[in-house]
Formats: sequence, C-alpha cells, structure tokens
Amino acid sequence: MTPHPVVFLIDVDNTLLDNDSVQQDLKNHLERAYGNVARERYWRILEDLFTKLGYRDYLGALQQYRIEHPREVELLAMSGFLIDYPFADRLFPAALDILKRLADFGPTVILSDGDVVFQPHKVERAGLAAAVAGRVLIYIHKEEALDDVERRYPANRYVIVDDKRRILAAVKQFWGERVTTVFARQGSYAHDPRIGSFTTPDCTIDHIAGLLDDDLVRSWLTQTTPPSKLELA
Repeated sequence: MTPHPVVFLIDVDNTLLDNDSVQQDLKNHLERAYGNVARERYWRILEDLFTKLGYRDYLGALQQYRIEHPREVELLAMSGFLIDYPFADRLFPAALDILKRLADFGPTVILSDGDVVFQPHKVERAGLAAAVAGRVLIYIHKEEALDDVERRYPANRYVIVDDKRRILAAVKQFWGERVTTVFARQGSYAHDPRIGSFTTPDCTIDHIAGLLDDDLVRSWLTQTTPPSKLELA
C-alpha cells in the first residue's frame, strides 16, 4: 500500500465522547434500580477487571456480578441499559464535525482500547464508526499494537489525539518524530497524579474542538518526517 501523507488516530473515551458522564449515568442507574450495595459491588468488580485487563469490561463485570448473585434475575435488565444507552448524546460538542474536518487532510481512524463486544457497539451507536467510514481499530492495549496500525494504515506521518499522557508517551517512543502527539486535556485523566512522569506531548488542547483550527493542523503536517520502521525493515 502506498503510504498516506498523514493519518489521524483519534481516541474515543473522554476524547470524542464524555465517558465520565456515561459512567456517572451508569452509577446512578445501578443505585436507583438495585441499591447502593449493588452499585458499589459492581463498580469494585469493574475496577478490579480494569486493573487486570487494562480496559473497563462493563459486560464482563456484569457477568461476574451475576455469578455472585445467580438468583437476581432482575440484573438481566442491566444489560439492556448498557446496550440501549444513547451514546450519541454524550459526544463532546463538535466531535463529528472534527472527524469530518480532519478527513480533508487525511484518513481519520478511531483508535481505542476495549472489549470485543461493548466498545465496538459504543463506537457504532455513537455515530463515530459512520463518521470515519468504518475505519475503527479496537485493541486490548493499543499502544502495543502500533505495528498493526501502521500495517493497516501506512503513513508518512501520524497525528494521535488521546486523553491519556501514558498512551501518548508510548506512541512517541514507537514512532518518534513521525508522530505528533496531541493531549486532549479532558476528563478524569487530565488530573492523573502521574501526569508529570510522562513525556510532554507535542501539543495540548483544552477541548477536542481545538482540532477545528486548520492552521494548527497544517502546522503538524509541514514537519520533517523520517522514514518509517516498515520502510527500514
């Protein structure tokens, strides 16, 4: 495949979509429907799975909670809440406009972590998959799959937008000067106490709407680009 001049890699949770609010809605629903004890236990399972897996497995946590409470058939309604949730209503303002605008410069790809069922469903239901013409990549640990990203979407330069400095630092280590790392300072990870221990991103924006600045985007595309690792292999 002929490399694209630039490919944009855009995260989902707390980058394009207000996932903190989604989580709060889920907590509120759990407490209203099943009580505070059930909410706290489910969330403990969810956080334990996050520590183990590296992503939040909402359906997996629900299944584990059900194993602990096999006769609480009312829990089956919880899966409906998750599947039917109106994710499109939780997109940050201008999220879809940004994806459309960036496409004028180069292919835009959703790059996310997550499970094999719920995360793709979220991306689809939010309208994000359609906005990038189906270019959606979801890995268990996306920072460990950058060679696969490059194989699927070869480019002379990458621009990655994410709300996690840890991810951006790993991407910079892999692609070096071939990538522009953009930190979207939104959501809970904007206040991560470890934030100062990671490599400073190339650019920081306080809101994803900053990507509507064409001059800013063009400034990333004019930087000198060394050859890719695939070309050197």
